[in-house]
Amino acid sequence: MIEDRAVRIAAVAAAPGVAVGRWTELRRTALPAPRRIDQADAPAESARLKAAANDAALELMALSDQVAESGHEDEAAIFAAHAAMAWDPALMDAAIREIEAGTDANGAIRSAGQATAATLAAVEDELIRGRSTDVLDVCDRIARRLAGLPTDEDLLPAPAIVVAEDLAPSLTATLPRERILGIALESGSATSHAAILARAYGIPAVVGAAGLIAAVRAAGSSKDLAIDGSSGVVVVDPGDDDRVQLAERATADRAARERDLEEAALDAVTTDGIAVTLLANIGGPDEASAAVALGARGVGLFRTEFLFLERNQPPSEDEQVDAYRRVVEAFGGAPVTIRLLDVGGDKPIPYLPMPTEENPFLGVRALRLAATRPELFVTQLRACYRAAAAGPVKVMAPMVADGRDVETLLALASQARSALLAEGVLIGDVALGVMLEIPSAVLTAPAWFGRTRFASLGTNDLLQYTLAVDRGNPALERYRDSLHPALLQLIGSAVRAADAAGIELSVCGEMAGDPVAALALVGLGVRSLSMTAPSLAAVRRAIRAASAERLREAAAAALAAPSAAEARVLFVTVQPS
Repeated sequence: MIEDRAVRIAAVAAAPGVAVGRWTELRRTALPAPRRIDQADAPAESARLKAAANDAALELMALSDQVAESGHEDEAAIFAAHAAMAWDPALMDAAIREIEAGTDANGAIRSAGQATAATLAAVEDELIRGRSTDVLDVCDRIARRLAGLPTDEDLLPAPAIVVAEDLAPSLTATLPRERILGIALESGSATSHAAILARAYGIPAVVGAAGLIAAVRAAGSSKDLAIDGSSGVVVVDPGDDDRVQLAERATADRAARERDLEEAALDAVTTDGIAVTLLANIGGPDEASAAVALGARGVGLFRTEFLFLERNQPPSEDEQVDAYRRVVEAFGGAPVTIRLLDVGGDKPIPYLPMPTEENPFLGVRALRLAATRPELFVTQLRACYRAAAAGPVKVMAPMVADGRDVETLLALASQARSALLAEGVLIGDVALGVMLEIPSAVLTAPAWFGRTRFASLGTNDLLQYTLAVDRGNPALERYRDSLHPALLQLIGSAVRAADAAGIELSVCGEMAGDPVAALALVGLGVRSLSMTAPSLAAVRRAIRAASAERLREAAAAALAAPSAAEARVLFVTVQPS
Protein backbone atom coordinates (compact mmCIF):
# COMPACT_ATOMS: atom_id res chain seq x y z
CA MET A 1 0.00 0.00 0.00
CA ILE A 2 1.37 3.38 -1.02
CA GLU A 3 1.58 5.84 1.86
CA ASP A 4 -0.42 9.03 1.40
CA ARG A 5 2.04 11.84 2.13
CA ALA A 6 -0.20 14.61 0.82
CA VAL A 7 -0.88 17.61 3.03
CA ARG A 8 -4.28 19.22 2.45
CA ILE A 9 -4.91 22.84 3.35
CA ALA A 10 -8.19 24.72 3.23
CA ALA A 11 -7.71 28.12 1.61
CA VAL A 12 -9.91 30.87 0.16
CA ALA A 13 -10.79 30.68 -3.53
CA ALA A 14 -9.41 33.77 -5.30
CA ALA A 15 -9.22 33.08 -9.05
CA PRO A 16 -10.79 30.07 -10.78
CA GLY A 17 -8.82 27.25 -12.32
CA VAL A 18 -6.72 24.23 -11.35
CA ALA A 19 -2.92 24.16 -11.32
CA VAL A 20 -0.61 21.24 -10.57
CA GLY A 21 3.17 21.42 -10.77
CA ARG A 22 6.40 22.51 -9.15
CA TRP A 23 6.27 25.38 -6.68
CA THR A 24 8.62 28.23 -5.94
CA GLU A 25 8.77 30.55 -2.97
CA LEU A 26 9.49 34.09 -4.05
CA ARG A 27 12.35 35.63 -2.15
CA ARG A 28 13.52 39.12 -2.97
CA THR A 29 16.92 40.54 -2.08
CA ALA A 30 16.70 41.73 1.51
CA LEU A 31 16.67 45.46 2.17
CA PRO A 32 19.45 46.86 4.38
CA ALA A 33 18.59 47.43 8.04
CA PRO A 34 17.59 50.99 9.01
CA ARG A 35 20.40 53.07 10.45
CA ARG A 36 20.61 56.15 12.63
CA ILE A 37 21.67 59.49 11.12
CA ASP A 38 22.85 62.80 12.53
CA GLN A 39 20.39 65.66 12.74
CA ALA A 40 22.55 67.64 10.32
CA ASP A 41 22.03 64.95 7.65
CA ALA A 42 18.23 65.07 7.84
CA PRO A 43 17.66 67.64 5.05
CA ALA A 44 19.81 65.72 2.56
CA GLU A 45 18.20 62.43 3.55
CA SER A 46 14.73 63.97 3.08
CA ALA A 47 15.71 65.18 -0.38
CA ARG A 48 17.02 61.70 -1.22
CA LEU A 49 13.69 60.21 -0.11
CA LYS A 50 11.65 62.59 -2.27
CA ALA A 51 13.79 61.84 -5.32
CA ALA A 52 13.41 58.08 -4.82
CA ALA A 53 9.66 58.44 -4.33
CA ASN A 54 9.38 60.42 -7.55
CA ASP A 55 11.41 57.82 -9.46
CA ALA A 56 9.20 55.06 -8.02
CA ALA A 57 6.07 56.92 -9.06
CA LEU A 58 7.36 57.30 -12.61
CA GLU A 59 8.18 53.57 -12.71
CA LEU A 60 4.65 52.78 -11.57
CA MET A 61 3.12 55.03 -14.22
CA ALA A 62 5.21 53.19 -16.82
CA LEU A 63 3.96 49.88 -15.40
CA SER A 64 0.41 51.18 -15.64
CA ASP A 65 0.95 51.95 -19.32
CA GLN A 66 2.46 48.50 -19.86
CA VAL A 67 -0.54 46.75 -18.26
CA ALA A 68 -2.96 48.87 -20.29
CA GLU A 69 -1.14 48.09 -23.53
CA SER A 70 -1.50 44.37 -22.78
CA GLY A 71 -5.29 44.77 -22.92
CA HIS A 72 -6.01 45.26 -19.21
CA GLU A 73 -6.95 48.92 -18.95
CA ASP A 74 -9.03 48.49 -15.79
CA GLU A 75 -6.17 46.75 -13.98
CA ALA A 76 -3.78 49.46 -15.18
CA ALA A 77 -5.60 51.87 -12.88
CA ILE A 78 -4.17 49.93 -9.90
CA PHE A 79 -0.67 51.11 -10.72
CA ALA A 80 -1.73 54.65 -11.52
CA ALA A 81 -3.16 54.68 -7.99
CA HIS A 82 0.14 53.27 -6.68
CA ALA A 83 1.97 56.13 -8.37
CA ALA A 84 -0.35 58.54 -6.57
CA MET A 85 0.57 56.83 -3.30
CA ALA A 86 4.26 57.35 -3.98
CA TRP A 87 3.56 61.05 -4.53
CA ASP A 88 1.22 61.26 -1.52
CA PRO A 89 2.27 64.23 0.69
CA ALA A 90 0.83 62.56 3.80
CA LEU A 91 3.06 59.50 3.34
CA MET A 92 6.09 61.68 2.64
CA ASP A 93 5.40 63.89 5.68
CA ALA A 94 5.17 60.83 7.93
CA ALA A 95 8.47 59.50 6.59
CA ILE A 96 10.21 62.87 6.89
CA ARG A 97 9.16 63.07 10.53
CA GLU A 98 10.94 59.75 11.03
CA ILE A 99 14.04 61.16 9.31
CA GLU A 100 13.97 64.25 11.52
CA ALA A 101 13.81 61.90 14.51
CA GLY A 102 17.07 60.28 13.40
CA THR A 103 16.16 57.39 11.05
CA ASP A 104 17.62 57.11 7.57
CA ALA A 105 15.34 57.42 4.52
CA ASN A 106 15.22 53.64 3.95
CA GLY A 107 13.98 52.96 7.47
CA ALA A 108 11.74 56.03 7.50
CA ILE A 109 9.68 55.13 4.41
CA ARG A 110 9.29 51.54 5.56
CA SER A 111 8.19 52.65 9.02
CA ALA A 112 5.69 55.16 7.58
CA GLY A 113 4.35 52.51 5.22
CA GLN A 114 3.99 49.92 7.98
CA ALA A 115 2.05 52.39 10.14
CA THR A 116 -0.35 53.24 7.29
CA ALA A 117 -0.72 49.57 6.36
CA ALA A 118 -1.49 48.64 9.97
CA THR A 119 -4.27 51.22 10.06
CA LEU A 120 -5.79 49.81 6.87
CA ALA A 121 -5.37 46.19 8.01
CA ALA A 122 -7.44 46.92 11.14
CA VAL A 123 -10.48 48.00 9.09
CA GLU A 124 -13.40 45.56 8.94
CA ASP A 125 -14.09 46.16 5.25
CA GLU A 126 -12.24 43.41 3.34
CA LEU A 127 -11.65 45.66 0.33
CA ILE A 128 -9.94 48.32 2.46
CA ARG A 129 -7.91 45.72 4.39
CA GLY A 130 -6.57 44.42 1.11
CA ARG A 131 -5.11 47.83 0.28
CA SER A 132 -2.59 47.50 3.13
CA THR A 133 -0.49 45.29 0.86
CA ASP A 134 -0.54 48.01 -1.79
CA VAL A 135 0.95 50.57 0.62
CA LEU A 136 3.72 48.17 1.62
CA ASP A 137 4.39 47.44 -2.06
CA VAL A 138 4.83 51.11 -2.89
CA CYS A 139 7.05 51.77 0.13
CA ASP A 140 9.15 48.71 -0.66
CA ARG A 141 9.70 50.04 -4.17
CA ILE A 142 10.84 53.41 -2.80
CA ALA A 143 13.14 51.70 -0.28
CA ARG A 144 14.72 49.59 -3.05
CA ARG A 145 15.40 52.74 -5.06
CA LEU A 146 17.08 54.23 -1.98
CA ALA A 147 19.17 51.10 -1.43
CA GLY A 148 20.16 50.82 -5.09
CA LEU A 149 18.46 47.42 -5.40
CA PRO A 150 16.61 46.30 -8.53
CA THR A 151 12.81 46.51 -8.45
CA ASP A 152 12.39 43.94 -11.22
CA GLU A 153 14.47 40.91 -10.17
CA ASP A 154 14.08 37.66 -12.14
CA LEU A 155 12.29 35.69 -9.40
CA LEU A 156 10.65 33.05 -11.59
CA PRO A 157 13.20 31.45 -13.93
CA ALA A 158 11.01 28.41 -14.71
CA PRO A 159 7.26 27.60 -14.76
CA ALA A 160 5.91 27.07 -11.24
CA ILE A 161 3.13 27.79 -8.80
CA VAL A 162 4.14 30.93 -6.91
CA VAL A 163 4.04 30.53 -3.12
CA ALA A 164 4.35 33.51 -0.78
CA GLU A 165 3.04 35.04 2.41
CA ASP A 166 1.42 37.72 0.26
CA LEU A 167 2.11 39.04 -3.21
CA ALA A 168 2.56 42.68 -4.08
CA PRO A 169 0.41 43.84 -7.02
CA SER A 170 3.45 45.09 -8.91
CA LEU A 171 5.08 41.66 -8.64
CA THR A 172 1.90 39.96 -9.84
CA ALA A 173 1.87 42.22 -12.89
CA THR A 174 5.59 41.97 -13.73
CA LEU A 175 6.31 38.27 -13.20
CA PRO A 176 6.47 36.46 -16.57
CA ARG A 177 2.88 35.27 -16.99
CA GLU A 178 3.86 32.34 -19.20
CA ARG A 179 5.76 30.91 -16.22
CA ILE A 180 3.07 31.39 -13.55
CA LEU A 181 1.15 28.13 -13.25
CA GLY A 182 -0.80 29.44 -10.27
CA ILE A 183 -0.59 31.58 -7.14
CA ALA A 184 -0.92 30.30 -3.56
CA LEU A 185 -0.70 32.82 -0.72
CA GLU A 186 -0.67 32.22 3.01
CA SER A 187 -2.41 35.52 3.72
CA GLY A 188 -4.26 38.04 1.54
CA SER A 189 -7.91 38.17 0.53
CA ALA A 190 -10.03 37.53 -2.54
CA THR A 191 -10.45 41.32 -2.93
CA SER A 192 -6.72 42.11 -2.86
CA HIS A 193 -5.19 43.57 -6.00
CA ALA A 194 -3.05 40.44 -6.42
CA ALA A 195 -6.26 38.38 -6.59
CA ILE A 196 -7.91 40.88 -8.94
CA LEU A 197 -4.93 40.71 -11.28
CA ALA A 198 -4.85 36.90 -11.12
CA ARG A 199 -8.50 36.79 -12.20
CA ALA A 200 -7.84 39.30 -14.99
CA TYR A 201 -4.86 37.28 -16.27
CA GLY A 202 -6.63 33.91 -15.94
CA ILE A 203 -4.16 32.57 -13.35
CA PRO A 204 -5.59 30.08 -10.80
CA ALA A 205 -5.12 31.50 -7.29
CA VAL A 206 -5.90 30.78 -3.64
CA VAL A 207 -5.30 33.00 -0.62
CA GLY A 208 -5.50 32.58 3.15
CA ALA A 209 -3.79 29.15 3.03
CA ALA A 210 -2.62 29.01 6.66
CA GLY A 211 0.47 26.86 7.14
CA LEU A 212 1.23 26.63 3.43
CA ILE A 213 4.82 27.87 3.49
CA ALA A 214 5.83 25.51 6.30
CA ALA A 215 4.14 22.62 4.48
CA VAL A 216 5.88 23.16 1.13
CA ARG A 217 9.25 23.68 2.80
CA ALA A 218 8.82 20.43 4.72
CA ALA A 219 7.86 18.57 1.53
CA GLY A 220 10.77 19.98 -0.43
CA SER A 221 11.10 21.62 -3.82
CA SER A 222 11.03 18.29 -5.64
CA LYS A 223 7.39 17.73 -4.67
CA ASP A 224 4.46 19.13 -6.62
CA LEU A 225 1.80 21.49 -5.35
CA ALA A 226 -1.82 21.43 -6.49
CA ILE A 227 -4.38 24.23 -6.09
CA ASP A 228 -8.01 24.71 -7.05
CA GLY A 229 -8.81 28.40 -7.35
CA SER A 230 -12.55 27.72 -7.52
CA SER A 231 -12.92 25.76 -4.27
CA GLY A 232 -9.86 26.87 -2.29
CA VAL A 233 -8.39 23.35 -2.09
CA VAL A 234 -4.59 23.15 -1.69
CA VAL A 235 -2.68 19.85 -1.74
CA VAL A 236 1.04 19.62 -1.05
CA ASP A 237 2.64 16.53 -2.65
CA PRO A 238 -0.61 15.35 -4.27
CA GLY A 239 -1.09 11.66 -4.91
CA ASP A 240 -2.68 10.03 -7.95
CA ASP A 241 -6.16 10.21 -6.42
CA ASP A 242 -5.72 13.94 -5.74
CA ARG A 243 -4.66 14.55 -9.32
CA VAL A 244 -7.63 12.67 -10.69
CA GLN A 245 -10.04 14.53 -8.42
CA LEU A 246 -8.58 17.91 -9.38
CA ALA A 247 -8.75 17.07 -13.08
CA GLU A 248 -12.39 16.06 -12.65
CA ARG A 249 -13.06 19.24 -10.70
CA ALA A 250 -11.51 21.36 -13.44
CA THR A 251 -13.75 19.65 -16.00
CA ALA A 252 -16.81 20.14 -13.78
CA ASP A 253 -15.96 23.81 -13.21
CA ARG A 254 -15.70 24.44 -16.94
CA ALA A 255 -19.06 22.74 -17.47
CA ALA A 256 -20.65 24.74 -14.65
CA ARG A 257 -19.37 28.03 -16.08
CA GLU A 258 -20.71 27.09 -19.49
CA ARG A 259 -24.08 26.20 -17.96
CA ASP A 260 -24.19 29.51 -16.07
CA LEU A 261 -23.62 31.42 -19.30
CA GLU A 262 -26.15 29.32 -21.22
CA GLU A 263 -28.83 30.00 -18.61
CA ALA A 264 -28.09 33.72 -18.30
CA ALA A 265 -30.96 34.69 -20.58
CA LEU A 266 -33.53 32.83 -18.45
CA ASP A 267 -35.82 34.88 -16.22
CA ALA A 268 -36.00 34.23 -12.49
CA VAL A 269 -39.65 33.16 -12.26
CA THR A 270 -41.12 30.80 -9.67
CA THR A 271 -43.07 27.73 -10.75
CA ASP A 272 -46.32 29.60 -10.07
CA GLY A 273 -45.36 32.67 -12.12
CA ILE A 274 -43.87 35.21 -9.68
CA ALA A 275 -41.06 37.13 -11.40
CA VAL A 276 -37.99 38.29 -9.48
CA THR A 277 -35.46 40.74 -10.94
CA LEU A 278 -31.84 39.72 -10.38
CA LEU A 279 -29.28 42.52 -10.33
CA ALA A 280 -25.53 42.70 -9.75
CA ASN A 281 -23.41 44.23 -7.01
CA ILE A 282 -20.23 45.66 -8.53
CA GLY A 283 -17.20 47.50 -7.19
CA GLY A 284 -16.00 49.12 -10.42
CA PRO A 285 -16.59 49.38 -14.18
CA ASP A 286 -14.38 46.36 -14.89
CA GLU A 287 -16.93 44.07 -13.23
CA ALA A 288 -19.82 45.12 -15.49
CA SER A 289 -19.13 42.83 -18.46
CA ALA A 290 -19.04 39.65 -16.34
CA ALA A 291 -22.30 40.63 -14.65
CA VAL A 292 -24.00 41.23 -18.00
CA ALA A 293 -22.72 37.90 -19.33
CA LEU A 294 -24.14 36.07 -16.31
CA GLY A 295 -27.58 37.57 -16.78
CA ALA A 296 -27.76 40.54 -14.43
CA ARG A 297 -30.74 42.73 -15.35
CA GLY A 298 -29.03 45.84 -14.08
CA VAL A 299 -26.93 46.98 -11.13
CA GLY A 300 -28.49 47.02 -7.68
CA LEU A 301 -25.35 48.27 -5.93
CA PHE A 302 -22.47 50.12 -7.56
CA ARG A 303 -19.92 50.76 -4.81
CA THR A 304 -18.03 53.93 -5.64
CA GLU A 305 -15.32 53.90 -2.97
CA PHE A 306 -12.73 52.63 -5.49
CA LEU A 307 -12.71 56.12 -7.01
CA PHE A 308 -11.91 57.85 -3.72
CA LEU A 309 -9.29 55.57 -2.15
CA GLU A 310 -5.53 55.33 -2.73
CA ARG A 311 -5.10 58.91 -3.85
CA ASN A 312 -4.23 62.28 -2.33
CA GLN A 313 -7.20 64.27 -3.64
CA PRO A 314 -10.85 63.52 -4.47
CA PRO A 315 -11.71 62.29 -7.96
CA SER A 316 -12.82 65.02 -10.32
CA GLU A 317 -16.38 65.27 -11.53
CA ASP A 318 -15.30 64.27 -15.05
CA GLU A 319 -13.44 61.22 -13.75
CA GLN A 320 -16.55 60.09 -11.92
CA VAL A 321 -18.77 60.71 -14.94
CA ASP A 322 -16.50 58.50 -17.03
CA ALA A 323 -16.63 55.61 -14.52
CA TYR A 324 -20.40 55.78 -14.05
CA ARG A 325 -21.12 56.19 -17.77
CA ARG A 326 -19.05 53.13 -18.65
CA VAL A 327 -21.25 50.97 -16.42
CA VAL A 328 -24.48 52.57 -17.66
CA GLU A 329 -23.46 51.92 -21.27
CA ALA A 330 -22.36 48.36 -20.47
CA PHE A 331 -25.87 47.55 -19.24
CA GLY A 332 -27.51 48.97 -22.35
CA GLY A 333 -30.64 50.52 -20.87
CA ALA A 334 -30.96 48.43 -17.69
CA PRO A 335 -30.96 50.52 -14.48
CA VAL A 336 -27.70 51.17 -12.64
CA THR A 337 -27.95 51.99 -8.92
CA ILE A 338 -25.02 54.08 -7.69
CA ARG A 339 -24.35 54.21 -3.96
CA LEU A 340 -23.01 57.51 -2.74
CA LEU A 341 -19.63 57.53 -1.02
CA ASP A 342 -19.62 55.29 2.05
CA VAL A 343 -16.53 56.09 4.10
CA GLY A 344 -15.87 57.03 7.67
CA GLY A 345 -13.36 56.69 10.46
CA ASP A 346 -12.77 53.03 9.60
CA LYS A 347 -11.79 53.85 5.99
CA PRO A 348 -9.01 56.46 6.23
CA ILE A 349 -8.61 58.78 3.26
CA PRO A 350 -5.60 61.15 3.19
CA TYR A 351 -7.53 64.16 1.87
CA LEU A 352 -10.43 63.58 4.27
CA PRO A 353 -8.93 63.92 7.75
CA MET A 354 -11.32 62.75 10.45
CA PRO A 355 -10.91 62.52 14.21
CA THR A 356 -10.47 59.05 15.67
CA GLU A 357 -13.77 57.63 16.86
CA GLU A 358 -14.18 54.99 19.54
CA ASN A 359 -16.70 53.18 17.34
CA PRO A 360 -16.48 54.40 13.74
CA PHE A 361 -19.29 52.09 12.62
CA LEU A 362 -21.65 54.17 14.75
CA GLY A 363 -19.99 57.48 13.99
CA VAL A 364 -19.64 60.12 11.29
CA ARG A 365 -19.69 58.13 8.09
CA ALA A 366 -21.40 57.99 4.69
CA LEU A 367 -24.18 60.58 4.34
CA ARG A 368 -23.41 61.95 7.81
CA LEU A 369 -20.25 63.46 6.32
CA ALA A 370 -22.45 65.86 4.35
CA ALA A 371 -22.72 68.08 7.41
CA THR A 372 -19.04 69.05 7.05
CA ARG A 373 -18.11 67.99 3.50
CA PRO A 374 -21.21 68.58 1.35
CA GLU A 375 -19.08 69.27 -1.73
CA LEU A 376 -18.04 65.59 -1.91
CA PHE A 377 -21.65 64.53 -2.35
CA VAL A 378 -22.70 67.43 -4.58
CA THR A 379 -19.85 66.64 -6.99
CA GLN A 380 -20.75 62.96 -6.96
CA LEU A 381 -24.43 63.70 -7.57
CA ARG A 382 -23.53 66.04 -10.45
CA ALA A 383 -21.57 63.18 -12.01
CA CYS A 384 -24.54 60.85 -11.55
CA TYR A 385 -26.93 63.27 -13.28
CA ARG A 386 -24.50 63.66 -16.17
CA ALA A 387 -24.01 59.88 -16.49
CA ALA A 388 -27.79 59.48 -16.54
CA ALA A 389 -27.84 61.10 -19.97
CA ALA A 390 -26.49 57.75 -21.23
CA GLY A 391 -29.13 55.56 -19.58
CA PRO A 392 -31.22 54.97 -16.44
CA VAL A 393 -29.46 55.83 -13.19
CA LYS A 394 -30.63 55.45 -9.61
CA VAL A 395 -28.72 56.93 -6.67
CA MET A 396 -29.01 55.76 -3.09
CA ALA A 397 -27.63 57.22 0.10
CA PRO A 398 -26.06 54.93 2.72
CA MET A 399 -26.33 55.24 6.52
CA VAL A 400 -29.79 56.83 6.52
CA ALA A 401 -31.41 56.76 9.97
CA ASP A 402 -34.63 58.72 9.51
CA GLY A 403 -36.57 61.28 7.48
CA ARG A 404 -34.17 64.14 8.20
CA ASP A 405 -31.37 62.21 6.52
CA VAL A 406 -33.65 61.77 3.52
CA GLU A 407 -34.16 65.53 3.38
CA THR A 408 -30.37 65.95 3.38
CA LEU A 409 -30.12 63.69 0.33
CA LEU A 410 -32.90 65.52 -1.49
CA ALA A 411 -31.33 68.92 -0.76
CA LEU A 412 -27.91 67.83 -2.02
CA ALA A 413 -29.46 66.37 -5.18
CA SER A 414 -31.50 69.50 -5.81
CA GLN A 415 -28.38 71.65 -5.48
CA ALA A 416 -26.45 69.46 -7.93
CA ARG A 417 -29.26 69.27 -10.48
CA SER A 418 -30.14 72.98 -10.36
CA ALA A 419 -26.52 74.00 -10.94
CA LEU A 420 -26.17 71.67 -13.93
CA LEU A 421 -29.37 72.99 -15.50
CA ALA A 422 -28.18 76.58 -14.98
CA GLU A 423 -24.91 75.69 -16.69
CA GLY A 424 -26.72 74.12 -19.62
CA VAL A 425 -25.12 70.72 -19.06
CA LEU A 426 -26.85 67.67 -20.54
CA ILE A 427 -28.30 65.50 -17.77
CA GLY A 428 -30.73 62.62 -17.39
CA ASP A 429 -33.37 61.61 -14.89
CA VAL A 430 -32.05 60.17 -11.62
CA ALA A 431 -34.25 58.19 -9.22
CA LEU A 432 -33.31 58.97 -5.62
CA GLY A 433 -33.47 56.35 -2.89
CA VAL A 434 -31.88 55.12 0.31
CA MET A 435 -30.20 52.10 1.80
CA LEU A 436 -32.03 50.54 4.71
CA GLU A 437 -29.21 49.32 6.92
CA ILE A 438 -30.13 50.88 10.27
CA PRO A 439 -33.16 49.52 12.16
CA SER A 440 -34.45 53.05 12.83
CA ALA A 441 -34.71 53.67 9.08
CA VAL A 442 -36.93 50.60 8.64
CA LEU A 443 -39.07 51.44 11.65
CA THR A 444 -39.68 55.05 10.57
CA ALA A 445 -39.95 54.29 6.84
CA PRO A 446 -43.78 54.65 6.63
CA ALA A 447 -43.38 58.33 7.57
CA TRP A 448 -41.04 59.25 4.71
CA PHE A 449 -41.01 56.51 2.06
CA GLY A 450 -43.15 58.70 -0.18
CA ARG A 451 -40.26 61.16 -0.48
CA THR A 452 -38.05 58.59 -2.27
CA ARG A 453 -38.54 56.49 -5.39
CA PHE A 454 -36.93 53.32 -4.08
CA ALA A 455 -35.14 51.72 -1.15
CA SER A 456 -32.63 48.89 -0.87
CA LEU A 457 -32.06 46.73 2.18
CA GLY A 458 -28.37 46.50 3.09
CA THR A 459 -28.73 43.32 5.10
CA ASN A 460 -25.05 43.05 6.09
CA ASP A 461 -25.12 46.11 8.33
CA LEU A 462 -28.81 45.76 9.17
CA LEU A 463 -28.07 42.37 10.74
CA GLN A 464 -25.03 43.75 12.54
CA TYR A 465 -26.93 46.68 14.03
CA THR A 466 -30.01 44.61 14.86
CA LEU A 467 -28.21 41.83 16.72
CA ALA A 468 -25.37 43.98 18.16
CA VAL A 469 -22.88 41.71 16.38
CA ASP A 470 -19.43 42.71 15.13
CA ARG A 471 -19.26 41.11 11.68
CA GLY A 472 -15.49 40.76 12.03
CA ASN A 473 -15.59 38.76 15.27
CA PRO A 474 -15.35 35.01 14.54
CA ALA A 475 -16.54 34.17 18.05
CA LEU A 476 -20.00 35.47 17.08
CA GLU A 477 -20.40 33.34 13.97
CA ARG A 478 -23.78 31.88 14.93
CA TYR A 479 -25.33 35.35 15.03
CA ARG A 480 -24.31 36.16 11.47
CA ASP A 481 -26.95 34.06 9.73
CA SER A 482 -29.15 36.45 7.75
CA LEU A 483 -32.20 34.27 8.35
CA HIS A 484 -32.43 35.44 11.96
CA PRO A 485 -36.14 36.04 12.70
CA ALA A 486 -35.43 39.58 13.95
CA LEU A 487 -33.95 40.52 10.58
CA LEU A 488 -36.81 38.79 8.77
CA GLN A 489 -39.28 40.86 10.83
CA LEU A 490 -37.56 44.08 9.75
CA ILE A 491 -37.52 43.00 6.11
CA GLY A 492 -41.23 42.16 6.28
CA SER A 493 -41.91 45.61 7.75
CA ALA A 494 -39.94 47.27 4.93
CA VAL A 495 -41.88 45.30 2.30
CA ARG A 496 -45.22 46.44 3.75
CA ALA A 497 -44.07 50.07 3.96
CA ALA A 498 -42.77 50.05 0.36
CA ASP A 499 -46.00 48.50 -0.93
CA ALA A 500 -48.06 51.12 0.90
CA ALA A 501 -45.95 53.97 -0.52
CA GLY A 502 -45.83 52.46 -4.01
CA ILE A 503 -42.02 52.46 -4.24
CA GLU A 504 -39.52 49.83 -5.36
CA LEU A 505 -37.76 47.73 -2.72
CA SER A 506 -34.73 45.52 -3.29
CA VAL A 507 -32.09 43.71 -1.23
CA CYS A 508 -28.41 44.28 -2.00
CA GLY A 509 -26.70 42.60 0.95
CA GLU A 510 -24.97 39.21 0.90
CA MET A 511 -28.29 37.67 1.91
CA ALA A 512 -29.56 38.08 -1.65
CA GLY A 513 -26.72 35.93 -3.02
CA ASP A 514 -27.43 32.98 -0.70
CA PRO A 515 -29.90 30.74 -2.60
CA VAL A 516 -31.66 29.61 0.59
CA ALA A 517 -31.91 33.15 1.98
CA ALA A 518 -33.03 34.43 -1.44
CA LEU A 519 -36.02 32.08 -1.23
CA ALA A 520 -36.88 33.58 2.16
CA LEU A 521 -36.77 37.07 0.66
CA VAL A 522 -39.11 36.05 -2.14
CA GLY A 523 -41.43 34.52 0.45
CA LEU A 524 -41.43 37.82 2.36
CA GLY A 525 -42.45 39.70 -0.78
CA VAL A 526 -39.15 41.08 -2.08
CA ARG A 527 -39.11 41.09 -5.89
CA SER A 528 -35.65 42.51 -6.64
CA LEU A 529 -32.39 40.94 -5.47
CA SER A 530 -28.85 42.22 -6.06
CA MET A 531 -25.74 40.09 -5.56
CA THR A 532 -22.22 39.44 -6.80
CA ALA A 533 -22.24 38.18 -10.37
CA PRO A 534 -21.03 34.63 -9.58
CA SER A 535 -24.08 34.13 -7.33
CA LEU A 536 -26.64 34.94 -10.04
CA ALA A 537 -26.90 31.47 -11.59
CA ALA A 538 -27.47 29.56 -8.33
CA VAL A 539 -30.08 32.04 -7.08
CA ARG A 540 -31.86 31.97 -10.46
CA ARG A 541 -32.04 28.16 -10.36
CA ALA A 542 -33.36 28.16 -6.79
CA ILE A 543 -36.14 30.63 -7.64
CA ARG A 544 -37.12 28.84 -10.86
CA ALA A 545 -37.49 25.56 -8.93
CA ALA A 546 -39.60 27.01 -6.07
CA SER A 547 -43.27 27.80 -5.58
CA ALA A 548 -43.97 31.33 -4.35
CA GLU A 549 -46.97 30.05 -2.42
CA ARG A 550 -44.85 27.57 -0.50
CA LEU A 551 -42.22 30.26 0.09
CA ARG A 552 -44.87 32.56 1.59
CA GLU A 553 -45.94 29.78 3.95
CA ALA A 554 -42.33 29.11 4.97
CA ALA A 555 -41.72 32.85 5.50
CA ALA A 556 -44.75 33.12 7.79
CA ALA A 557 -43.41 30.24 9.88
CA ALA A 558 -39.85 31.67 9.87
CA LEU A 559 -41.06 34.96 11.37
CA ALA A 560 -42.12 33.00 14.44
CA ALA A 561 -38.98 30.84 14.64
CA PRO A 562 -36.84 31.11 17.80
CA SER A 563 -33.53 31.44 15.94
CA ALA A 564 -31.90 31.59 12.51
CA ALA A 565 -31.13 27.86 12.52
CA GLU A 566 -34.80 26.93 12.77
CA ALA A 567 -35.75 29.53 10.15
CA ARG A 568 -33.14 28.25 7.69
CA VAL A 569 -34.41 24.66 7.93
CA LEU A 570 -37.82 25.83 6.70
CA PHE A 571 -36.35 27.06 3.41
CA VAL A 572 -33.83 24.26 2.96
CA THR A 573 -36.73 21.81 2.99
CA VAL A 574 -38.60 23.88 0.37
CA GLN A 575 -35.77 23.41 -2.15
CA PRO A 576 -36.10 20.48 -4.52
CA SER A 577 -33.63 17.70 -3.82
